[in-house]
Amino acid sequence: MSDHLHHKEYQEAVEIIRDQTAFRLDDLKTQLASQPAAFLTEVVHELASQGWLIREPGADWKTGCYYWNPDRGDFDLNRWLAQKNRGVRIAETPPSDRPRERLLKIGAENLMTSELLAILIRSGRAGESAVQAGVKIANRYAEHLDKLPAASPPELKSTSPVVATTAYCQIMAGIELGRRIAELSLAPDERVKICSADDAIQFCERHFRRLIVEGFKEEFHIVTLDTRNQIINTHQISIGTLDASLVHPREVFKPAIKDSAMSLLLVHNHPSGDPSPSREDFQVTDRLKMAGQHLGIEVLDHIVLGAFHSISISQFQDNPSEH
Repeated sequence: MSDHLHHKEYQEAVEIIRDQTAFRLDDLKTQLASQPAAFLTEVVHELASQGWLIREPGADWKTGCYYWNPDRGDFDLNRWLAQKNRGVRIAETPPSDRPRERLLKIGAENLMTSELLAILIRSGRAGESAVQAGVKIANRYAEHLDKLPAASPPELKSTSPVVATTAYCQIMAGIELGRRIAELSLAPDERVKICSADDAIQFCERHFRRLIVEGFKEEFHIVTLDTRNQIINTHQISIGTLDASLVHPREVFKPAIKDSAMSLLLVHNHPSGDPSPSREDFQVTDRLKMAGQHLGIEVLDHIVLGAFHSISISQFQDNPSEH
């Protein structure tokens, strides 16, 4: 498809959208039956991720009603098309439309997901800006934003070539910082509690998703807990084959003492994908449990993360035949 033809398709689609107060995707596809449905969906998602369109709260993206955002200002179709043609360079974008300037003016809570991502990505590359990369990622995860923290570097780079190692790290650091702040801001009764081996497995599979998806080396971590078995923090202890020399009690309990923890969980991954505990896993667990008894910090469990399921060593020891 030539750039000129592509330009005409965008213009035709957006002109139809611009002339409507509110519309549904199915209605738009009926009016523009000559254009591919996937293309029209892409246009609507792009306008929505940029803040021009709003979907009715709680509605499904396929059947929900879209309408123009009155707080976004006047939509200039010619300028929008020109930016698409040359690539949206932040330096060429009017200050009122730049993500950082908009954050300072109206606050981060009022920015679109694509704008927040553009700020984290920071800079683009030839042919694609940080703004465009933010739009692509926001569109891909529009209905599943909760899946973004588990995205691997190749997955995000396939969405936008702008998201190389540096941009990926910036996005994941921003997500993790937000998660930690949100967790600490919860009322005591809303904080994550570990009351069983199943609770421990669920938390570890969620929090250490990176180790399950792309853990090429064994990593050993601990999760510290307070007097109510609520999560305080997590700490990486070592990287490499699990053995007693790498997980000395001194290194394990030092952060636990700093957190004033009453108990902790041990966590490590098996890059092979098979979570079956090894002899060394049991030895390390027993050694750390004994050290914890002397320090008054209980080792509640040791979770081994695998590709398709994870194992609680305490459950394994109680019922080895079930595993």
